[in-house]
Amino acid sequence: MANRKEANHQTHAGKLKLTSRERAIYKRLRRPELIQRFLDEAIAYDLGAGGPRCRSPRNVLRDRLAACMDGALFAAAALSQNGFPPLLVDLEAEHDDDHVLAVFRQNGLWGALAKSNYAGLRFREPVYRTLRELAMTYFEHYYNLRGEKTLRTYSRPVRLSRFDDITWMTSEEDVWAIPEYLCQISHTPIAPPAVIRRLTRMDKRLFAAGLVGRVD
Repeated sequence: MANRKEANHQTHAGKLKLTSRERAIYKRLRRPELIQRFLDEAIAYDLGAGGPRCRSPRNVLRDRLAACMDGALFAAAALSQNGFPPLLVDLEAEHDDDHVLAVFRQNGLWGALAKSNYAGLRFREPVYRTLRELAMTYFEHYYNLRGEKTLRTYSRPVRLSRFDDITWMTSEEDVWAIPEYLCQISHTPIAPPAVIRRLTRMDKRLFAAGLVGRVD
């Protein structure tokens, strides 16, 4: 089984036609924490001044810009080149933008990588037994500028190999088919509506902490 998986991975990688520069970068990002550090330090947060984008990982590297969607795509691409399946999970919000995670498993436990303008919505160590456990760690850090806690649902993991036909990793065009699909699939609510109606406002200190490093 392991040999077959490795062969499939090599065949897929061959179809991607990565450049030597891209391969070298992915090879350096051999552990999830290195991918997150690269996202944080080498990729600027895209405020969308030129209009909304959904860059492929190739264009993230070229532009050195990403918001949450294309940041997650880049993280998933880097994971895929280092032995992990490329998986995304969508966090759906109310009165706020959705947030997308590149998720991975080590020793049977889930972790996550993400690009965000909010300090608390990024990396998670692989210590969570279920995706619900993982998703709920984002709840208290997921808020809008009115101080409302906005996270409402999370999706199942989506394997990006389903988008190989649009060469999602190396496309020169934006890959909007991926976020469109994430919006269409079913999501699991984090709590019943009665509980959501009773949510309190953000603690002022946690609100301020989440804005550390924010780009305006």
